Amino acid sequence: MTESLTFADSILINADPATVYETVSDVTRTGEWSPICQECWWDEGDGPRMGAWFTGRNVTPGREWQTRSQVVVADDGRAFGWSVGPGRVHWTYRVEAMDGGTLLTESWEFLPEGQAFFEEKYGDQAAEQIAERTSAARAGIPETLAAIKKVIEQR
Repeated sequence: MTESLTFADSILINADPATVYETVSDVTRTGEWSPICQECWWDEGDGPRMGAWFTGRNVTPGREWQTRSQVVVADDGRAFGWSVGPGRVHWTYRVEAMDGGTLLTESWEFLPEGQAFFEEKYGDQAAEQIAERTSAARAGIPETLAAIKKVIEQR
């Protein structure tokens, strides 16, 4: 494949942008809202800043794995994102003030480099694995956003 696969969705949260950004940029809380990523931890001494590294532990039926990610966007109060691999998949949260609260948008981009990695790793099963990840993002992003909204609004 030569093009990125992408998906994004948004939700309105009854909270100020600073609160929403602070929540989503704390990757150690990811297990509270992600249907797949059960936990994340920063490398020693790191935190939500450009260039920081963290590890995530993912679980699906019949499979568990860890990923290494690097923060590639840390625009306080506006956007926070990371690159898995890095260079394989980008995940980004965008935060925008709106009447009634904050619009939170989560986006997923499965980069050509990531798809090539899957082709190398999975061979004849690559297309199936790529489709599975695409389906998981399309289902998981709305679920994640709803869970983040619930976590923030129940404060």
